Amino acid sequence: MSTPRLFLVDGNSVLYRSYYAIQKLSNAAGFPTNAIYGFINTLNKIIEEERAEYLGLVFDTGLPTVRHQAYKEYKAQRKPMPEDLVVQVPVLKNIIKALRLPLFEYADYEADDVLATLSRQSAEQGIPAIIVTTDKDMLQALGPLVAIFNPAKEIYLVDENINPDFLASLKHREVKTVKEFFGVGASQVAEVLALQGDVSDNIPGVPGVGEKTARQLLADFGNLDNLLHNLEKVKNPRIKDCLKNNLDRLELSLKLVKVEDRLPVEFRLEQFRVAEPDTEQLVSLYRELEFTSLIPRYLRKKESQPKNFSAILTEEDFERLLARLSQAEEMALDTETTNLYPTRARLVGLSFSLVPGEAYYLPLRHRYALAPSQLPVDYVLNRLKLVLENPEIKKIGQNIKYDYIVLKKEGINLQGIEYDTMVLSYLLEPNWGKHNLDKLAVYYLQENKIPFESLVGKGKKQLTMDLVPVDKTTAYACQDAHLALSLCRVLWPLTQERKLDQLYQKIEKPLIEVLAEMEIWGVKLDVEFLKSLGHELEKQLRKLEKQIYEMCGQEFNINSPQQLSQILFYKLNLPASKKTRINKGLSTATEILEELAPLHPLAGAVLEYRQLAKLKSTYTDSLVELVNPETGRVHTSYNQTIAATGRLSSSDPNLQNIPARGEAGKKIRRAFIPEEGHLFLSADYSQIELRLLAHLSQDPVLMEVFLNDRDIHTETARRVFGAAAELFPEEMRRRAKIINFSIIYGTSAFSLAKELETSPGEAQKFIDRYFSEHKKVKEYLDQVVESAKEKGYAETIFGRQRQIPELRSSENNTFQAGRRMALNTPIQGSAADIIKLAMINIYREIKNNRLKTKMILQVHDELVFEVPLEEKETVEALAKEKMEKVCSLKVPLKVNLGWGTNWAEVK
Repeated sequence: MSTPRLFLVDGNSVLYRSYYAIQKLSNAAGFPTNAIYGFINTLNKIIEEERAEYLGLVFDTGLPTVRHQAYKEYKAQRKPMPEDLVVQVPVLKNIIKALRLPLFEYADYEADDVLATLSRQSAEQGIPAIIVTTDKDMLQALGPLVAIFNPAKEIYLVDENINPDFLASLKHREVKTVKEFFGVGASQVAEVLALQGDVSDNIPGVPGVGEKTARQLLADFGNLDNLLHNLEKVKNPRIKDCLKNNLDRLELSLKLVKVEDRLPVEFRLEQFRVAEPDTEQLVSLYRELEFTSLIPRYLRKKESQPKNFSAILTEEDFERLLARLSQAEEMALDTETTNLYPTRARLVGLSFSLVPGEAYYLPLRHRYALAPSQLPVDYVLNRLKLVLENPEIKKIGQNIKYDYIVLKKEGINLQGIEYDTMVLSYLLEPNWGKHNLDKLAVYYLQENKIPFESLVGKGKKQLTMDLVPVDKTTAYACQDAHLALSLCRVLWPLTQERKLDQLYQKIEKPLIEVLAEMEIWGVKLDVEFLKSLGHELEKQLRKLEKQIYEMCGQEFNINSPQQLSQILFYKLNLPASKKTRINKGLSTATEILEELAPLHPLAGAVLEYRQLAKLKSTYTDSLVELVNPETGRVHTSYNQTIAATGRLSSSDPNLQNIPARGEAGKKIRRAFIPEEGHLFLSADYSQIELRLLAHLSQDPVLMEVFLNDRDIHTETARRVFGAAAELFPEEMRRRAKIINFSIIYGTSAFSLAKELETSPGEAQKFIDRYFSEHKKVKEYLDQVVESAKEKGYAETIFGRQRQIPELRSSENNTFQAGRRMALNTPIQGSAADIIKLAMINIYREIKNNRLKTKMILQVHDELVFEVPLEEKETVEALAKEKMEKVCSLKVPLKVNLGWGTNWAEVK
């Protein structure tokens, strides 16, 4: 259909829908952004997917209208707009202004009336109008050239007599007539609403007449006028009396619900034309709101701006580049390889950038048909080695740990690592989760990065980089190097401004090499033991499966929550508590099964089945697959830029998830073994978080316990439980341990009660008793929350910052989550910084003394070393000294050491 279409957006309808559809979204400063984000996404959907060329937005002013004059109680019961939505409206309107879209607000009229008037005027000029709304009142406005787009259901609603050509233009989505959707035609919508009334708008309607009755009455009598002239024919005497006794209310209700489509509003189609937005203002607003994903669509195509990106294919060009690299103070570099995992990757080429906007790509191993002649790999790498191993030339990269590992495999020991833009971004914005180059380029540079998939494709047909044409790789690789250099120029001053530069220089930067070397070395696995364990678990699963079927008298899919739910709650008639009930049925989550276990053995059997199945799939099977065939070892990836507290995490495999206790966890750890002639040394900080709590709070009771090397949990049991601690020492110590760590994590009395299997009231008494014995701890924790609330972030003793916008939320659950983060961050974050610093110091000592020992694992507060037998005493003393003397606290740090022939044995 060539006729233009006009989209009219019901601003308030879309605003409220977005607010309630997206919850707990805010920027780092704590400003709520959920409604704005949802609203803009709806606008983008209309403009892009519906190809809207003409669009306008209509909002209510919030001031009294003609309906309030007719009925003072109109909308009187409606709750005021939530405060965290009120503050978003002006910002949203600034965005609409930057989008250069027309916005209509009329003091005496509601948005419904303006929308009805504009759509009627548009239709009268032969221009189809589409109202974007979820408000059922607007169904009245439907006509041959007026439709509604419901963004919640993503369907079009139309009149029975819609223009055929107009209808054809809507067929790309589901289309329903108003009668199919609401049960009556457009002309009867107001009459239904008048009869039934509307609680939200305080429209009285007729008492006793609901939506179903209203529709039936109109179906029986055709329309409201005919109904009122034939009241005696209404069959239900109660309804008849209700109608007779409330004619005035009905008349008023009809007046209130009927939309007015004859307002004195001037209509000119051209004023609705979708124009080019004010990109600079829009990007600025999106950056402030941290709408990173929305920025790229508004960026100028910077890729098309002149850039000096070129491939180095001749010896002459290479020597010229090498001369410049040799004289440089700093350079950005990037490697292109055949695999996302660096320990399995093969180098394909390198890119370098010395000046933003200028970069060079050195192709080395492109092997597709008709690939250009490339310089010999040995010649290039031997010549580059002097530059890359020169510590005086500062190296810049994005995730430079990856490049370090790839180059190490080629015999190059990358030195002079100065700036990793991924790590710098992480220090600035630890809550982001991901700090990939695409995101950083858009957010900090307003530049779109060439997508990786545009070179290699997706899925099973995805290519490796050595099969991608050199010209395409050149543009991609050069941009990566250019972006790393450009980002560094932005991020490093920000790091200094936020006083995070010392944290980077002393901890995060030197840690890059430590982690890279740990990943390169990896850890040996006893593959045969794992396979045997896998077979054993399979037998246990089959046996357990048979027992489960016998318990319930039928076979079913044990891994299906729906089928399990049917067995537990319908066949076995086990009780379903309130929390068991979820949106689509009855939950079979772990906590529910734990509650049901005492009532029926099936619940306990399923819990055991799930644990064994997870061990098999996650560990015994997948660990074997992760063994590198070239090294015979597994090379976990240590993630330096994910956990907001500063803790390291690991993946492929995730070492943190391997159970530390229990028979199952021991069996998995038993598979991690040293090379022949070596032993494992485990060095594990003892109660580091509680020691940090003593240091930070300067609580005299806690400090005295640690200074005299007494057991903190036994002491807490004595103070909290009194005489019971003497009568039941082991059980009371266990409970005291739970209380000690609950204090650090800001656990509520309700949650503590669940862990202690007692009442919330009793748990609160334990918390109160703890704080009465540790008044300085209470003062410290209160001060931490207040400080984080005031500053917007919590920090560690080494200056690491974690933004906590949740503390500024008016929603209690969100605020309490923020409070827990504020309490936990200084302690857990400081513990993370301490073990990182210890890793750096131990690594340097091992390297400087040319020891053969390797640091191979880091899990929470534990380090594991692979130690030759002849270095046993040296390394034990070294690890203990460097970990316990890593920093000066008001209480001593203590390390527990253990030796073994496998990881399970050292604990």
